[in-house]
Amino acid sequence: MQYGSYDKMIQNIAGTFTGYIQIHQKGYWDEQTLNNSFAVDDSLRRAIANQQGVTASVPRLQSYVFASGLHTSRAAFVVGIDPKAERKLSDPEKRLVKGKYLESNNEDAVIIAQGLADQLQLAVNDTLVLLGQGYHGLSAAGKYPVKGIVDIPQPDLNDVLIYLPLQQAQTLFGADGRLTAEALVLQNAHNVDQVSQNLRNELPSHYEVMTWQKMMPELVQGIQADNAGGLIMLMVLYMIVGFGILGTILMMTAERKYELGIMIAVGMHRFKLGFNVLVESLFMALIGAVAGILISLPVIWYFHFHPIYLTGELARGIEKFGMEPIIPFSVNPLIPINQALIVLAITGLIALYPVWYTYRLQVNTAIRP
Repeated sequence: MQYGSYDKMIQNIAGTFTGYIQIHQKGYWDEQTLNNSFAVDDSLRRAIANQQGVTASVPRLQSYVFASGLHTSRAAFVVGIDPKAERKLSDPEKRLVKGKYLESNNEDAVIIAQGLADQLQLAVNDTLVLLGQGYHGLSAAGKYPVKGIVDIPQPDLNDVLIYLPLQQAQTLFGADGRLTAEALVLQNAHNVDQVSQNLRNELPSHYEVMTWQKMMPELVQGIQADNAGGLIMLMVLYMIVGFGILGTILMMTAERKYELGIMIAVGMHRFKLGFNVLVESLFMALIGAVAGILISLPVIWYFHFHPIYLTGELARGIEKFGMEPIIPFSVNPLIPINQALIVLAITGLIALYPVWYTYRLQVNTAIRP
């Protein structure tokens, strides 16, 4: 449940706006200006096309501007998008509350966030004026009809975001054919490190490849802090399991004192006897671990496809951060496998006791009625 919540959190944030991986001009992330944009070349397209697990490549040109309505003005964040490609990432069309979605890269129109529209007192078909600084200090000025209004769950973005068709954004900023980022969507978010490393090996040195962990360290820190609490609970469970196994093995060893003594008396080597007891204990632990996994699988799969839905104030608080108020279960097979291996390791450590007991066993005492 905990890891499923983390996966959903990453999908809601990284998988719906920034992408799991972004490719920039080297130095862009430290100084996010249009002067650090890049022109797309064949090497970039080939490198992205060669990566297995990359389901979409979404071009972006983004910068800050001064946005004005009829009576008010404020700072805004312009994101130049390819309307078709953007459906595979942030998909503004699904968040439309008024108006229509953009149709092409060169359409003379904008889509703005609900919070910004309210502050600028703009409605669909009103005119939005943008003023800023373009590529290499050029003046950036333009006016565009508002074609649609979208509701963005993240409050910070909802107050500043403007979607502009990519070619229109390039024209506005005097950055023809240039991008600030190429955002990648992955089929499996767990492959982000492998894909990013492959891209670094294939791309020329003037590109930088950044994963969502590098772009959003606060999200990583939040997950790590929450996971620390989960690890404490897990350690408590390991202690309970360990004492349960210890009690079972102590009782089993005491009950088999006569049997062990007889086997040594008839000539069985103590090393072989101790090894047999160790294997027997591990085999019982393995049966228990496998049985536990098999019993839990139907529950895990059910809550993976039918997640727990949160309601009330808790749900509304989660939605404000741009996340769905649900708790899905993770079906990553490594989770139960790792727990099974840990239980086997605990059992192996505890099973050293009957091995030691066998070596120290006094035969004449053990076989006495």
